[in-house]
Amino acid sequence: MQVLELLDELEEIVDTSGSFPLTGKILVDADDILSVVADIRRVLPEEITKAQQITNDQERILAKAKQEYQDIIGEAKREAEKLIETDDITVKARRRADEILRTANDNAKDLKLSTFEYIDGLLYDFQNKMDSLKESYFETMYAQVNETLEQANNTVQTNRNEIRDMLYKTQDESY
Repeated sequence: MQVLELLDELEEIVDTSGSFPLTGKILVDADDILSVVADIRRVLPEEITKAQQITNDQERILAKAKQEYQDIIGEAKREAEKLIETDDITVKARRRADEILRTANDNAKDLKLSTFEYIDGLLYDFQNKMDSLKESYFETMYAQVNETLEQANNTVQTNRNEIRDMLYKTQDESY
């Protein structure tokens, strides 16, 4: 998934950037960041297109199943009408028509169920990919930001302690 790779690249730019002492701020090259953001904007529509393609496939499969169902029903009716024409086989024709109709309904139901299972599998995979993206990027990023803030806080505290020590030392020397 290219979006994740581009986000990793952004993270690397931030991690390798120089920092300003005592501020916790970093200096980054805006062109590098903007280039990666442009790449994300370019790649993201591809991911959205894939999701749309899954939706389109679902609609196409359902339309095909409905058409097959209607074809089978039509064939069953035509078959039944032919059989009704002769009096001797009317009972057999009705049985056969019922059997064809039942088979058509069973086939249509099976086709619908398999279509729904297929689509559910695609959506499940997509959902897992989204969960993976959340876990691998957002939670990691939050942890890194939290760690960076903790480090900055520790650095500030260390610098304050050093300044206080120098202040006390200077006061002691002046007496």
